[in-house]
Amino acid sequence: MIDLFNPSEEHAALRTMVRDFATHELEPQAAAHDRDERFNLPLFRKLGDLGLLGITVDERFGGSGLDAVAAVIAHEELAAVDPGFCLAYLAHAMLFANNLAINGNDAQRLRVLPDACAGRKVGGMCMSEPGAGTDVLGMGSRLTPTDDGYALTGRKMWITNGAISDSELGDCFLVYAHAGAAGSRALTLVLVEKGMPGFRLGQKIHDKLGMRASTTAELVFDAVPVPSENVVGSVGSAVRSMMRNLELERLTLAAMSLGIARRCIEVMNRYATDRQSFGKPLREFGQIQRHIAESWAEWMAGRCYVYKTAAELRLDSGGNRIDSDGVKLYCATMAKNVADRAIQVLGGYGYVGEYAVERLWRDAKLLEIGGGTNEAHQKNMTRDLAAMTILR
Repeated sequence: MIDLFNPSEEHAALRTMVRDFATHELEPQAAAHDRDERFNLPLFRKLGDLGLLGITVDERFGGSGLDAVAAVIAHEELAAVDPGFCLAYLAHAMLFANNLAINGNDAQRLRVLPDACAGRKVGGMCMSEPGAGTDVLGMGSRLTPTDDGYALTGRKMWITNGAISDSELGDCFLVYAHAGAAGSRALTLVLVEKGMPGFRLGQKIHDKLGMRASTTAELVFDAVPVPSENVVGSVGSAVRSMMRNLELERLTLAAMSLGIARRCIEVMNRYATDRQSFGKPLREFGQIQRHIAESWAEWMAGRCYVYKTAAELRLDSGGNRIDSDGVKLYCATMAKNVADRAIQVLGGYGYVGEYAVERLWRDAKLLEIGGGTNEAHQKNMTRDLAAMTILR
């Protein structure tokens, strides 16, 4: 019988490797880096040694050449321990490395991806702006033609890995901008690298509710010269590639939700066994049983949905939006609710950092916002369902 969650020996070995890394390397530093709002760059670079930073990138360009199920496994296991660190991983491995691997040309891949896959460079993707979030086609960033390429002008907001410290930029970014006539909603994708004139850090965002171990920044592009060879794909064709990459982003964000929920269930299950009240374990009380049982059922439902969607998703083609939106819509709220129940089961102990569930609860909330809000998923799914007369 096929194991939905580990469909091959390679997938099972990957899960064991990532879980061991999370337990022995991530766990000891997670609370401190969350508290201090610091990105653990040396530990992040170790993911390159494990082959995780280019997990879906072809081996010709330094990657591991694995599939969407492998990406889901990695995100589930990392997020069960440190969702903030895992978010930085997602921005680099999915939004940058996979994006360039699928949409770039061989010259771009050969020049940039080996360093990205090895962890020598930290990458990200730039889409949201101070005045354009869900309405991504309404972004104001523009590419103006020059003699040897384009000049990029604009500001990008909420960029994960935009900074790797309070004052230092990340290394390389895929940036979406308009290159057509005023009013055009066609987008172009370009590669921008640290050191290009006019490219600078606007601000590192401080005092976030959660995901504090990943850096979030505003990036500024002041007539940045972008050579023609840095255009990824063709001018004006990036909407399709953006939507395709968003499917993988939303799938792996849903996988992060699975990791958060699983860890919370483990904590409350163990606590309900060990903690005595009125002379018997907490787990013998009906109110506690409801929290644990409903959490398990919801987590397993989400897990089956995520892995089924991952098994069907092809990295180089789109058309999976209804389920990539669906898994994130369901799992993001599921993880937040499970974390909330864990806090309730632990009572006062759940409200402080010792058992980690308060951190996981804070981290879970972002998943209802980042990578597409719940409301955006509801809109997309309802629109797609309108075209279906018979549900599969």
